[in-house]
Amino acid sequence: MSALRPALERAGAVRADYHGRTLVRHFGDPAAEYAAATTGVAVFDRSHRTRLAVNGRAPEKMLTGVLTGVMPLPPTTVEGVWRARSTYHTVLTPKGKMVSDLWATLLGAQDSAGYALDVPVAGAGALAAALAKVLPPRFAAVADVSEQTAHVTAVGPEAAKLVSRLALGLRVEAGELASLAEGEWRSVGDPAVSLRVERTEEVWPQAYSITGPVDSVAALWTALVDAGARPSGNAVWSTLRVEAGRPVFGTDMDSDTIPIEAGIENRAIDHTKGCYTGQEVIVRIRDRGHVNRLLKRLELGDVPTPGAGTELRAADGSGKAVGRITSAVQSPKLGGVLALAYVARGVDRVLVDGREVSVPT
Repeated sequence: MSALRPALERAGAVRADYHGRTLVRHFGDPAAEYAAATTGVAVFDRSHRTRLAVNGRAPEKMLTGVLTGVMPLPPTTVEGVWRARSTYHTVLTPKGKMVSDLWATLLGAQDSAGYALDVPVAGAGALAAALAKVLPPRFAAVADVSEQTAHVTAVGPEAAKLVSRLALGLRVEAGELASLAEGEWRSVGDPAVSLRVERTEEVWPQAYSITGPVDSVAALWTALVDAGARPSGNAVWSTLRVEAGRPVFGTDMDSDTIPIEAGIENRAIDHTKGCYTGQEVIVRIRDRGHVNRLLKRLELGDVPTPGAGTELRAADGSGKAVGRITSAVQSPKLGGVLALAYVARGVDRVLVDGREVSVPT
């Protein structure tokens, strides 16, 4: 379980298995957790994700040929506040299919500070194996620092105020945090050893992920809860994520997914960079072809929540299978079931358990 386990258990955590890791499903009242995240502040432990450090003589050069997105720039420092932007990537096989997605952060000068990679647990094993094959240890050594670090996310319209005060000592105002683009981050002190606050849009309310040494993040968790943030679990996080339309690797994306199918190419692919593994397939699809399925956000209405893998059938009377659901939640925001699902290209209406549903364009 998370390094924050003692604090989580004191708060009443109900645990669940997630891709072989233990995380918190909820703290006894998911409805109250959702309300806190959408009207006040909720705090989520995200430490089950894997955190890797990449250092060496030439980590940027080595990673550029592996990561598909824009490489992050080093931070600047103004009056002791470090600021920069993490960037989103996929890592692909030569056939253009995903090994994992991840966020990459450059923690200082390119020749000395190294990179931090934030990786979903479902992709961590395959990614580690892939990096071991392609990164020469003399130039880029990878270390798993998940046990020495932790990661929490504060979510809600009041989150910026609490994070500004408790994580950044009011050195960065709440208004500045609220104006950050996704991936932009701030740190008071060296981000390799201090709390780093990063804007995320993985869920739809305002949200700020804070990463740092275990003791510092554990103390921040306690301070946030003492200041009124409600401890919240993965069940509510999943609802907020699906409402935001964000796919997650291991659920909506896997080793058979091409990024274009999942609709993440605009965030994850840098079409101006040099060669990276899988680039030929991505460019060929972009310039001369198309994928046969696309991830869509479907509003199913007031129905029982279908399970992952539920088939979608054509609504033209043929009964042909034309897709499948990957995530589905009861959405308080919409007042019904909301799903992410792969749908065959060109299909505009489907049947879900006999009910006709429109497919957005």
